[in-house]
Amino acid sequence: MGYGLGIFLLAVGLILALAVRDTINNVDLTMIGWILAAVGVLAIVLNAAAMTRGRGSRTVSTTTHADGTQTTTEQAQRQDPPPSV
Repeated sequence: MGYGLGIFLLAVGLILALAVRDTINNVDLTMIGWILAAVGVLAIVLNAAAMTRGRGSRTVSTTTHADGTQTTTEQAQRQDPPPSV
């Protein structure tokens, strides 16, 4: 699920909600449009949150000692997004 799916759902939903005046028996196209628009916005927000959460780097190093034992250290670094203007 990417930005494209969210934008597509948002566009189709807004077209149905605001531009289509046709009727189908027992189907409210305006309500379906608003639901699709809301799902599109939700998809965009969730994708942005997932992309922000995944940023960062992790360094793992393993040291082998003379007696054969190993020590593993792990460092995680989070990259902050650039400040918005």
